[in-house]
Amino acid sequence: MSEPNAKKIGVLVMSYGTPESMDDVETYYTHIRRGNAPTPELLAELKGRYEAIVGGVFPLRENTNGQVAGLQDKLEQLAPGKFSCYQGLKHAKPYIEDGVDQMAKDGIAEAVGIVLAPHFSTMSVGSYIKRAEEKAKELGITMTFVKQYHMHPKLLQALTDRVADGLARLADASNGEENVKVLFSAHSLPVKIREMGDPYEQQLLETSAAVAKAANVKDWQFTWQSAGRTREPWLGPDILETLPVLAEEGVKAVLVAPVGFVSDHLEVLYDLDIEAQAAAKQLDMTLDRIAMLNRDPLYMETLAESVIEALAGHGKE
Repeated sequence: MSEPNAKKIGVLVMSYGTPESMDDVETYYTHIRRGNAPTPELLAELKGRYEAIVGGVFPLRENTNGQVAGLQDKLEQLAPGKFSCYQGLKHAKPYIEDGVDQMAKDGIAEAVGIVLAPHFSTMSVGSYIKRAEEKAKELGITMTFVKQYHMHPKLLQALTDRVADGLARLADASNGEENVKVLFSAHSLPVKIREMGDPYEQQLLETSAAVAKAANVKDWQFTWQSAGRTREPWLGPDILETLPVLAEEGVKAVLVAPVGFVSDHLEVLYDLDIEAQAAAKQLDMTLDRIAMLNRDPLYMETLAESVIEALAGHGKE
C-alpha cells in the first residue's frame, strides 16, 4: 500500500484504447474481436490506416495520456491533494481492470470513474462502467461514475468556439461566397439501441442543436461515421452516404463537427481527414473539420467539474 494515496480519491479515466506501436495492432484487434484473431486481410487494412495518418499510432496514445495528465492537473488546481488519476482502457493495456487494480494496490478505497466520451450508451460508456464496477467490487473499492456530460456548459462552449473557427476558415477560403453546411457526427452503434430506449442518439442531437444555436448555425444536420463491420445494421446514414446527397442538393462546402469524439483518433484522422476528404474531392466539395478537444482547458474543466459533482452527489463533499 502506498501511504501518500491512502486518503486520496481515485479517478479512473477510461477510454477505448489504442495500440502503443504497430507490433501491438494484432493483439489490439483480436481483443476488439473478443478473442478472434483478424484475417491477414483485415489486419493489413487496419495497419494501413494507422500508417496512412501522420505519425502512425503514437500520437493517438499520446492524446489519451495527455488528457489524463491534463485532468490530473485541473483537479489539483480545484482540489489540491484530493485526487489521483488512473487510466483504464477498453481494448489495450492498461485495461480498465488494470487501472482499478492499481488503485487498490495504492490503497485507494474510494473512486470516481469517467469516460472520455460525453454521451452515454449502454453499449459504450455503460460497458466501461460495468467492467470497472465489477473489478472495484471484487477489490473493495467504492466507486461512483460520471455517466454523461454532453450538455456541460464548458464542453458546449469549447465545441461552439471550434465550429465558429471552422466556419470562419471556410468563409476566408471562399471569400464568403459559399454557404457552408455543418455536419455533426459521431461513432455509429448498432440500430438495436433504439429498441433498447438507449439515450445515445438523443444526447448527440441535444449537443448538436445546442452548439448550432450558440454558433448561430442555421444549416446543419447529423450524420454517422465509423460503423463496425458486423452483420447487424448500424445507425446511418454514414457520412460517406450523406456527402453525395448534399452534392446533389448543390452544397459546395461542408464543415464536419465530430462531437462524439474528444481527441484526434483514427476515426477522425483517417475516417474523416482521409476517407471523407477523398469522397468530398470526388464530389467537387470543400470539406473541413473542427479542431478536436484534446487537452483544451475548457474540456479539462468539464471533466474535472463532472468528477467533483459526481463525488458530491454521492454524498461526499
